[in-house]
Amino acid sequence: MKEIRGSNVPRRQFLQYGAALTTGMAILPGVVRSATAANNKVRVGVIGCGGRGAWIAGLFNESGLAEVVALHDVFQDRVDAAGEKHGVPPERRFTGLDGYHALLEHELDAVAIISPPYFHPEQAVAALAKGKHVYLAKPIAVEVPGCKDILDAAEKVRGNQSVFVDFQTRSNEFFQGAAQRVHEGFIGEPVCGQFFYHTGRLGIKMPPGTEEARLRNWVFDKALSGDIIVEQNIHVLDVANWYLQGHPVKAHGWGGRRVRVDVGDCWDHFVVGYVYANDVLVDFSSTQFNYGFDDLCMRLFCSEGTVESHYGGDVEIRGKKNGWKGGNTGKIYHDGAVINIHDFCTALQNGQTLHNIEASAESTMTSILGRMAAYEQREVTWDEMAASTVRLDPKLSL
Repeated sequence: MKEIRGSNVPRRQFLQYGAALTTGMAILPGVVRSATAANNKVRVGVIGCGGRGAWIAGLFNESGLAEVVALHDVFQDRVDAAGEKHGVPPERRFTGLDGYHALLEHELDAVAIISPPYFHPEQAVAALAKGKHVYLAKPIAVEVPGCKDILDAAEKVRGNQSVFVDFQTRSNEFFQGAAQRVHEGFIGEPVCGQFFYHTGRLGIKMPPGTEEARLRNWVFDKALSGDIIVEQNIHVLDVANWYLQGHPVKAHGWGGRRVRVDVGDCWDHFVVGYVYANDVLVDFSSTQFNYGFDDLCMRLFCSEGTVESHYGGDVEIRGKKNGWKGGNTGKIYHDGAVINIHDFCTALQNGQTLHNIEASAESTMTSILGRMAAYEQREVTWDEMAASTVRLDPKLSL
């Protein structure tokens, strides 16, 4: 049975004092459309029909709880491919940077936003304003103002509409078991941690050099993705916050772009030292170019034992007195999304809402803190980062 806990932390208190959710999820009584209240399938529109977006659309349909009835993507070929695969007729396929507005005019219960992260705040705020529940890919934004935009919009609809971010680790029974044991003091007090995300490079979707290529290759673009530390490495940094029940108070970082220089402007490696409350130190590093080594590791050293956890690998605890075998998370990428979609749709059908937006914003901002510290190669505090008003501008000229 999945343990669900939540907190009604006001946005103002969250930003000023760094209040954090332990599991990051709250189920609240809500108001949903009569169709879902009657246990009919949740009507979903998907914004973003790239590889993951088209896949997520399929998982919604396969859940038996939802039906994808509308699609949006910037590019016609992508929305048509997804539409043909998932049975969405041409009149409910929308294109262009602003085409998602037409999608939101349709009779939908929810939208799944799986577009490049730069667009998440604009699209999520618009969807909430139209009364739709939101299922959102991580990260929630690429800079601090974008995070605040979504937090503001989510607070206005709290208790009436879901704002749920798709973190697979948070729904996994073995990661939940590890987090619960850490929080209960099973292996003493946290002292320091080693969190890393090392993997090979991603594939180029289109030869670079045009604006269309920038959008198709958005994972390599700083403004569109937030850089790898925000767009991908957030998975392990989210677990650091979860295990430690809070966000870092400061960070100092380094990194650069030395190997993968053939496309975009994202860095290909980061090394960041985070300092959490009670002087708990977290050593974070990432690469996105290496060959022969691929691991997302979340290792926390406590006074009486160690948590060893891997996304797509084993999760266990070894201790001086206590140990816990945990289990293997080899199918977490698929199974985590399936569980999240099931929970999201079930909540709507039961007249409830799902919220994990505060914890998700906190993890996004933890990643932004590391990026800021690395870009500037200096110590940056959480408060300094949270006060930033800088908005990234991709300067698209399509």
